[in-house]
Amino acid sequence: MDTGNWTQVTEFIIVGFRHLRGVQTYFFVLLLLTYLTTILGNLLIFLVVRLDSRLHTPMYHFVSILSFLELGYTASTIPKMLANLLSEKKAISFSGCLLQIYFFHSLGATECYLLTAMAYDRYLAICRPLHYPTLMTPALCAKVVIGCWVGGLAGSVAEISLVSRLPFCGPNHIQHIFCDFPPVLSLACTDTSINVLVDFIINSCKILATFLLILTSYVQIIHTVLRIPSTAGKRKAFSTCASHLTVVFIFYGSILFMYVRLKKSYSLDYDRALAVVYSVLTPVLNPFIYSLRNKEIKEAVRRQLKRARILG
Repeated sequence: MDTGNWTQVTEFIIVGFRHLRGVQTYFFVLLLLTYLTTILGNLLIFLVVRLDSRLHTPMYHFVSILSFLELGYTASTIPKMLANLLSEKKAISFSGCLLQIYFFHSLGATECYLLTAMAYDRYLAICRPLHYPTLMTPALCAKVVIGCWVGGLAGSVAEISLVSRLPFCGPNHIQHIFCDFPPVLSLACTDTSINVLVDFIINSCKILATFLLILTSYVQIIHTVLRIPSTAGKRKAFSTCASHLTVVFIFYGSILFMYVRLKKSYSLDYDRALAVVYSVLTPVLNPFIYSLRNKEIKEAVRRQLKRARILG
């Protein structure tokens, strides 16, 4: 390739919402309300778990960290999506695009690891209840959370480094609702087979490996629960896992189809729909899944509201 005949692209145009012409204002309001609900819901769960001493257990510690994580995860994409709905140009700088990809994928990887840690916590609580207090100590919880964050934040560095070295000299219109690896790679002025392969290997390792670990934990959990003689005991054991399983299947159900594939071609509408699920719907559903199905969190919310004299 003759490097003297091209100019490096300095910004990208995100065109993912152009098919909503005429209803962009309504979609902006809907997305804004969804984002505010996400912030308030996850912030409420995080604060309630931190303030209520009755919820200072490993399970709720992980739930609070997940809620805190969702705040950063959504902040990496949704504010820019909202701005693009009101802007005519819908531009993002080259460095800003790479930063958005990095934080979105890093925090997404952190969520994969955290969901895996939560599955392991449920495995210990149900399959090894007598050893649970000595195994899942506060010190171990802290180390696990730190490991999830470090692993997640370090995981996308290689991919971002490779993308940053690619030449972008032609079209700069990203056919997606935010910056992401597949649509950005499709704009490069050179062969990106290595990038696609590295992206596939890394995503396969962190997504498939964590998903299989979660499934393995739940196979053991189900095997143990089915041996509980009483129906009430089985119901109680399953109830502690239901919220986590629901989040796992919603989150992994979308990202598995989106990122674990070895090809550059993709359906734009298909990818946009999946992106809405894992970047918008999953974070806003998490607080409802964990609060509406959890009696202890609902009672803790009431106690904190009464303490703040919001409820009589």
